[in-house]
Amino acid sequence: MTRLALLRHGHTTWNRSGQIQGRSDIPLDERARAELAGYDLPEPWGAATLWSSPLSRAVETAQLVTGRDPQTDGALTEMNWGDWEGKRGLDLIEQPDSGYRHIEDWGWDYRPPAGETPAELWNRLVPWLHGLTGDNLAVCHIGIMRVILAKAWGWDFSGPAPFKVKRNRLYILDLSPMRAEADPVRLVQKVP
Repeated sequence: MTRLALLRHGHTTWNRSGQIQGRSDIPLDERARAELAGYDLPEPWGAATLWSSPLSRAVETAQLVTGRDPQTDGALTEMNWGDWEGKRGLDLIEQPDSGYRHIEDWGWDYRPPAGETPAELWNRLVPWLHGLTGDNLAVCHIGIMRVILAKAWGWDFSGPAPFKVKRNRLYILDLSPMRAEADPVRLVQKVP
């Protein structure tokens, strides 16, 4: 059996201000570092093969939670938000001509200006997913998680999502055939 647990990276200053990060390499903020250092993986995920996006916020999250250096793969790099990187989604949604939409209205072919569609992101992920064996943990980004979970849940980015991506939780999937467990698993507090 091949399983994959997905973990979203910790907060950055851009997350907290509502800015779209995409491929911009924004580091974790100090509050996130302190919080993540207090967490550990639930069993049996401590022994899983550890993967990460090459972006520093994901690599450092993996290191803080596991105490190990992850293998990185470019397929796990966040969705390319093109011209919207650095901008706030709330500001874009207020501009009727911006083209910005809430996730429930995307569809698989929704493209930010000079960016990447969810379908293109999925195509980028498929070779990496097919190369996995055993238990794997990937520390990555909300866009990566949404695309993988959308496929696992059979959601087409139309209407409310059947899942909500939260921090400090593992979203676990069986990959053959692809299906997601209904409830995420919380990280555990380290014992002082």
